[in-house]
Amino acid sequence: MDDQRWMSHAITLAHRSPRSATAFAVGAVLVDETGAEMAAGWSRDTDPLVHAEESALLKAAGDPRLAAATLYSTLEPCSKRAHRPDATCTALILAARIPRVVLAWREPDVFVTCEGVALLIAAGVEVVELAEFAAAARAVNGHLPGV
Repeated sequence: MDDQRWMSHAITLAHRSPRSATAFAVGAVLVDETGAEMAAGWSRDTDPLVHAEESALLKAAGDPRLAAATLYSTLEPCSKRAHRPDATCTALILAARIPRVVLAWREPDVFVTCEGVALLIAAGVEVVELAEFAAAARAVNGHLPGV
């Protein structure tokens, strides 16, 4: 997998997110085992409450390649969610049986305390953190207090 290439793409997608005072701007890309893009999303791309990972997963719903895919996200997948408590990104990733998640930045405690990485690892998902992309992921969210 070309992790750096796909995370760069996810960072570009995060810049498309409409800014919100109450939510992060995130980009996400689903890549199949051959290295082909399956779907992509960004915060608030299809509705005002949709998360980037949720958007990408909805676009790829039912695709048999999900079982061997990698999800790239600029932010740790959420484990708590006010507007859709039963549809956290972590739960959606586990339901889709995504075996590998690559992230740029762990979610800071700005809105909630996130346990996405711990929950994914506990469920057997391989989690890779590309710390060299954290500053770029934070920069897209510079409008938020505490970032």
